Amino acid sequence: MRLYAAVFIFGGVVWAQVPHQHHPPSSAEYAKVLEDPSRDEWQKPHEVVMALGLKATDAIADLGAGTGYFARRFAHHAGKVYAVDIDDKLLDIVRKDAPANLTAVLAAPDDPRLPERSVDVIFFCDVLHHIADRAAYYPRLIKALKPGGRIVVVDFYKKDLPVGPPPEMKLSEDEVIAELRAAGFTLAKRLDILPYQYYLFFERR
Repeated sequence: MRLYAAVFIFGGVVWAQVPHQHHPPSSAEYAKVLEDPSRDEWQKPHEVVMALGLKATDAIADLGAGTGYFARRFAHHAGKVYAVDIDDKLLDIVRKDAPANLTAVLAAPDDPRLPERSVDVIFFCDVLHHIADRAAYYPRLIKALKPGGRIVVVDFYKKDLPVGPPPEMKLSEDEVIAELRAAGFTLAKRLDILPYQYYLFFERR
């Protein structure tokens, strides 16, 4: 379970540093990787956040939030932010000096533990391809979404890249689109603003 937890939380950022690591280092070491300033060069966090078009009334859940790399940024634009993760040590970093509109949620690997109809946006960055049973996971996301809510996925292209996991670990855009279609979502928008990752927006059918 520990291996799954570490992979689930850290996604591609960890694999960028340790391409074939199967026994993750400590949470403290992961935190350093997640907050490495060089990540900004290819993750382009400002562009990613701005493209979401968050409103001051929106609630957003950052699934696999880690140290809050995106959650902290979302807090400047959304009314409510849930930083969801299964590593409480990382969530301790999120909680430190967190703004009043940011809440850390300790999740289970198979359950985000979000309140029903609590969020307008569910955001995944470099995480979705590590969830073991996504077919069972998606219905839990649906329960957490408000009417008209959307799911947003940022993940690595399924090919060799300078960062991210090896191709066999990744999900292609087509796979993600097909899985979410089966769960009742349709692709609403695709952005090509990141060098190594696709950026997909889904709405309920």
